[in-house]
Amino acid sequence: MTDAFVAGLFAGLGIAIPVGAIAVLIIEAAVRHGFRVGWAAGAGAATADGSYALLAALFGIAIADLLAPWQTPLRLLAVAVLVVIAVRGLLALRNGGAAVRDEDPPTMRRAYLVITGLTLINPMTVAYFAALILGLPGIADDPASKIAFAVAAFLASLAWQTVIVGFGALLHHHAGGRLRTATSLLGSAIVLAFAARIVLDVLNA
Repeated sequence: MTDAFVAGLFAGLGIAIPVGAIAVLIIEAAVRHGFRVGWAAGAGAATADGSYALLAALFGIAIADLLAPWQTPLRLLAVAVLVVIAVRGLLALRNGGAAVRDEDPPTMRRAYLVITGLTLINPMTVAYFAALILGLPGIADDPASKIAFAVAAFLASLAWQTVIVGFGALLHHHAGGRLRTATSLLGSAIVLAFAARIVLDVLNA
């Protein structure tokens, strides 16, 4: 079980650390609305990572095979959600960045649910964990190890999300309005770039 827990820690970090659209959205939430909202968003991503880790540990590559026919619709759905989020961020800048501050911030519950849902519709996450399980056959035979693997993946992902949220929260407390506006603009642009990359991948598939 110890080996499975350690493997889960590395697996959780492996999926959480690479910078993607989700990480950008989490950091932006912390910069715009503070640590609590940012942490709730990060916890949403960690919840999705932990859920997929458990599914992969329980069912292995069968989950990835099940989702394979739905990869294109799921990717297009992710594109739509990313575009909506980015456009809303850009529209918030119309008032000279006033909306970038703490006026009418999202609730922790809303931030958690939005990021959880957006992370869950990424089929590459479960494929990543399924591939790891195939390389760790001991986990597949031991129910306790499966749970240890999933719990460790969740904790590792949550730990990393908390780190990046902390950096975002520092900017929230010490950055002026112009820097927050610039951060929001950059974040929206990066999210749109990720959405465009997904579209290109779909077209080239």
